[in-house]
Amino acid sequence: MIYNEQTIKKELLKLKAWDFENNTIVKHFKFDTFSQALGFIMQIGLEAEKQNHHPELLNVYNKVTIRLRTHDAKGVTKSDIDLAASIDNIK
Repeated sequence: MIYNEQTIKKELLKLKAWDFENNTIVKHFKFDTFSQALGFIMQIGLEAEKQNHHPELLNVYNKVTIRLRTHDAKGVTKSDIDLAASIDNIK
């Protein structure tokens, strides 16, 4: 089930610094080094595989941007919120 904007904003209050932009939830991270950023991405990948829900990842040197949206549903769902919460527990 796709969440409406009101529900998404309510769910984001439970997360750490995620934003709602262009029908996705987004979070930006900054690390000291590229290696730390890459290690974080690897941890996200392992969690995404466990949940069978895969984020859009962008990495530029020490910066990582994560976008979550359920492509099949064409919007944000519980799976996105759940993965975001798991990602918050990684860093």
